[in-house]
Amino acid sequence: MLFSGESTFANFLADAFAIFVLILWFWLFITTASDLFRRHDISGFGKVMWVILLIVLPYIGIFAYILAQGGGMAERNRVQARQARDELRQAVGFSAADELMKLDRLASDNAISKEEYARMRARLLQ
Repeated sequence: MLFSGESTFANFLADAFAIFVLILWFWLFITTASDLFRRHDISGFGKVMWVILLIVLPYIGIFAYILAQGGGMAERNRVQARQARDELRQAVGFSAADELMKLDRLASDNAISKEEYARMRARLLQ
């Protein structure tokens, strides 16, 4: 009866889990591959070897890359986000000095608390 083609709740759960795992694998693969190709500290040969491992042994390759390079992935993401933020600030004419003046004005008008002022000032000065 289990293989009679009937649609059961167990089959639905198995299919839903399989789709979830597939989507998770695609997300991890894209994250890993984008980090790999963004790196400048690995030679072309090293990148080719990682790509072969990611294609031939997909789950093992992804987990090995994350285990070996996970800390570096986070740091590279932070650096890329900081660079993008700085480029955007340059493009729109953002000036930290202007924002500090606005922040001082808000603090003097009591529009924000001293804690908010300190937190926002620290964020601006990063």
